Amino acid sequence: MEGTPHPIPRTVEEVFSDFKGRRSGLIKALTSDVEKFYQQCDPDKENLCLYGLPNETWEVNLPVEEVPPELPEPALGINFARDGMQEKDWLSLVAVHSDSWLLAVAFYFGARFGFGKNERKRLFQMINELPTIFEAVSGNVKQLKDQTATHNSSGKSKSSGKMQSRHPESQTKVIKVSAPPKEDYESGEEEEEDDEQGATCGACGESYGTDEFWICCDICEKWFHGKCVKITPAKAEHIKQYKCPSCSGKRARV
Repeated sequence: MEGTPHPIPRTVEEVFSDFKGRRSGLIKALTSDVEKFYQQCDPDKENLCLYGLPNETWEVNLPVEEVPPELPEPALGINFARDGMQEKDWLSLVAVHSDSWLLAVAFYFGARFGFGKNERKRLFQMINELPTIFEAVSGNVKQLKDQTATHNSSGKSKSSGKMQSRHPESQTKVIKVSAPPKEDYESGEEEEEDDEQGATCGACGESYGTDEFWICCDICEKWFHGKCVKITPAKAEHIKQYKCPSCSGKRARV
């Protein structure tokens, strides 16, 4: 993807250096260069990707035409969701996908050059010492540290600490795609809300958090993080009946 060839990292230290460079470029795009990045993500254009480059720069471009690509590709079509979400939520979504892409690239190099168990572990530990792009963009780095310290000193259970860590200033509304218009179910709204509060994601098993976008399968009635099933709030608006990957797979095999 990059116009100027970069040396291929072959050691743990070189892969980590490549990771840090790409990470710095992505953070710039989503923070200090956000206006420029936002303008380049025109929803009227084709599928666009956000690339972080090893030299700490970034670019928005079309995916490579080579199949399969030389490196894992970032999330496609980030521009399509730009005007369908609040800017803060959209940037957070891109940040999460960017974190996933960085790990994919780093471990692609690890697999390509035969990193052993200890090398992979060392690489992950080095990466894990850095805040994620999502934490840097959302400003949750300090907040998460403070909450961890409070949780440890109070001796509260793991589950209660997990629920307390999810109360940012702006909260994304939980959406159940199959739900009728609000005026049709006011009497059952409180009961529905109680069900959501006790929900866990059918994909990752994490508990419900009010700051996260959730969607419910209309077949098995399990709840899922939007990010776990690759559904954005913008996409959810156009889905009449949502089927989770498991239910979709069962239907296909019949």
